[in-house]
Amino acid sequence: MTYKPDRRSFIIGGGLTALASTKAFAANDKLRIGVIGAGGRMRALLDAADAAGPCEIGAISDAYAPHADAVKTRGNALTATTHADYREVLDNKDIDAVLIATPDHWHVRIASDAIAAGKDVYLEKPVTHTLEEGAPLIKAVRSSKQILQCGMQQRSWSHFHNAVALIQGGSLGRVVQVRTYWWQNYNSHASWTVPKPIDTAQLNWKQWLGNAPDQPFSLEKYNRWRWYWNFGGGAMTDLFAHWIDVVHWAMKADQPGMAFMLGGKYVFDQWECPDTIQAALRYPGFDVVYEGMMSSSIDDGGLEFRGTEGTLKLSRSGFSLHREAVKSDLNPVLAEHSLLDGTISHMENFFDCIKSRREPNAPVEAGVAAARAGHIGNLAYHRGGQVAWPLKS
Repeated sequence: MTYKPDRRSFIIGGGLTALASTKAFAANDKLRIGVIGAGGRMRALLDAADAAGPCEIGAISDAYAPHADAVKTRGNALTATTHADYREVLDNKDIDAVLIATPDHWHVRIASDAIAAGKDVYLEKPVTHTLEEGAPLIKAVRSSKQILQCGMQQRSWSHFHNAVALIQGGSLGRVVQVRTYWWQNYNSHASWTVPKPIDTAQLNWKQWLGNAPDQPFSLEKYNRWRWYWNFGGGAMTDLFAHWIDVVHWAMKADQPGMAFMLGGKYVFDQWECPDTIQAALRYPGFDVVYEGMMSSSIDDGGLEFRGTEGTLKLSRSGFSLHREAVKSDLNPVLAEHSLLDGTISHMENFFDCIKSRREPNAPVEAGVAAARAGHIGNLAYHRGGQVAWPLKS
């Protein structure tokens, strides 16, 4: 779309913006980090860490040895030790902070142990695997002096900050409905359609299972753990968690009073979690809807905040503000585009908070609230499609 000269449009990322980015640490003040869970998401986090500031990987833990070995080939990890048991990483007194990107069912246990060991923590979302884990995680963080950054990178992404400021500033009038959506296609790539075999002789399966029920090794569960209740929570705790966090942030409300959810396994019968979802959560004064499926990706993911005076459409690539009182051919009246990876800014914020001891952009309470909303949606799914919150005793 071409915008007229009198429109206000921002181009974020690249060029001077990237060059002006401030590093969290001086060259002689290198952070030593531990890696726990060395799969694909961790590799993305480590790329962001490399861009965020000088850091050295001191220890790596993964139940599958080749994953740890792959991280060890990075230039800043050549002297790192490798471990199957994450507690050996926490025992390393030279480690300042740990990055955790394990399956969800390990999150709270490892994060709590890391905090008890005096480590600062970057914890991937969803920060909890069950509703019951939220309060203990908050208590662990708030009874310590440690920093915990939840992996919800939108909170450090500049155009999300600007969008939230517009919403909170009243630019949309009274917002009464928020639409969220995220479509992905697990049939679009061969590695997703047929999981790549692994060398099971190098996998500590019992370590990987942790406190999950004992069960035989399954390549499908190992690769697509998000879609099995013992290890993840499907789209509601994976994809929806990002968007509902933005809603909580923008609307200053994080406790739904009721949830509805229709879910079906229409494409991936082997999964336990539904691959197709329509969900709605009612908050005080506004409703949030979510829709998504895992075999269609034409529209990707995003949010629409709909108010009495305007609508704001928001995604990771930018936002556009549309006024109700403006002729459609003059809309959007405001747009902002982003070329940045928000994970880099989020990691910069984490590194800066390790140094300054300030509160991170995505504190533990925000992470727990975002995960809780997804858990409540899943609870509605399990209870026939509807649940009131909090639960009646």
